[in-house]
Amino acid sequence: MTSMISSAATGAQNRPDAASQVAGRNPFGEMSSSDFIRVLVTELTTQDPFEPNDSQQILEQISSLRNIESQTTLQAQLQDLVMQNELTQAGGMIGRMVEGITPENDRIAGLVTAVRVVEGRAVLELDTGKSLPMGGVERVMNPTQPTET
Repeated sequence: MTSMISSAATGAQNRPDAASQVAGRNPFGEMSSSDFIRVLVTELTTQDPFEPNDSQQILEQISSLRNIESQTTLQAQLQDLVMQNELTQAGGMIGRMVEGITPENDRIAGLVTAVRVVEGRAVLELDTGKSLPMGGVERVMNPTQPTET
């Protein structure tokens, strides 16, 4: 089983994104569920029937896989929740004046007329025709109040 896992780990390390991996990271953490299942099935089909592998070890690996999948699902659900919260906050800014910095480091200001989602993030649409991501908002004002100079 060690040789199968080693070859799978080597395959995971040789992927195009391997250059971005930090030295010392566990290559098994980079394996997808389908990679792990492929290794497990290959191991079960090629094992010597007179010297079977330790079933406890296989069960531990399956349990680890289920834990990883559960964590991935939980993370996706939390990301959705964060997105909904951000969208709710952004919607509350409609009709308000905002100031902030765009991703291009331009300082902009304007009245929020709409909110849209871009790449999973809430973006404020301003009356000036420009957009401001929620993370770039530095100031929110009531439009009836005069701005400070």
